[in-house]
Amino acid sequence: MQGKRILLGITGGIAAYKIPILVRLLKKQGAEVRCVLSPSAQDFVSPLVLATLSEQAVHIEFWNKQTGVWTNHVELGLWADVMLIAPATANTISKMANGACDNLLLATYLSLKCPCILAPAMDLDMYQHPSFKRNLATLEADKMHVIPATFGALASGLEGQGRMEEPEAIVAYLQAFFNSSAPL
Repeated sequence: MQGKRILLGITGGIAAYKIPILVRLLKKQGAEVRCVLSPSAQDFVSPLVLATLSEQAVHIEFWNKQTGVWTNHVELGLWADVMLIAPATANTISKMANGACDNLLLATYLSLKCPCILAPAMDLDMYQHPSFKRNLATLEADKMHVIPATFGALASGLEGQGRMEEPEAIVAYLQAFFNSSAPL
């Protein structure tokens, strides 16, 4: 993973608590990490923590309202070797499958020239819902790579499939991805 450029898209789900650990593990492997958050992701993970761990500015809005500086989503997409969206909520997956573009993370996704990997996270009923499955199938048909959610205890108190994969397993997936014949 030495020198690999990973653009980490973080959406507003409780599984975002795992993301600082993921950033740390990726950096330890020698990867460069930049973070793009959906606006609701800030409710679950601190941009300050992510900026500190990634050693890069965190991007949330199209432009900084204090300075007027624009965030170039096209440049973010061109910079990356891969975009990983984790956690990928049902809301964001639905927007991606339908080409919606109402935040910086989605604009960056739609501008990508590199592969994109999803790590879904949601409650078990949402994960099994026909509309979610249809949206995920649409993205897979568009050559999206998916790290399936795992079975376990969920934030709702229920147990079932819907947990975002653990950071160590996501790093292993990325290592295998970069070592495979997948075109970059």
